[in-house]
Amino acid sequence: MKQGIHPKYKEIDVRCACGATWKTRSTKDELRLEICSQCHPFFTGRQKLIDTEGRVERFMKKFGAQTSESRKLAAKAKKATPKAPEPASPAPTA
Repeated sequence: MKQGIHPKYKEIDVRCACGATWKTRSTKDELRLEICSQCHPFFTGRQKLIDTEGRVERFMKKFGAQTSESRKLAAKAKKATPKAPEPASPAPTA
């Protein structure tokens, strides 16, 4: 390994937007993260939406707060209700 060409590998503090901090090693002076394992929905099971341009609000307005369970219940309810008979079409006049 050549001397003097490699960056220094030092211990640093990592900071997340949620406030969590921990120590690790890196060639950078500091790391700032938006999402870590303590606030990510995959690991916590809680949904946290970060919306800066109103995209989530537009989506919720357009599609509503639909979940897979609510869609399944709606499909079951639709199957359970009997269909009304279609009205007979009037006879064609000549």
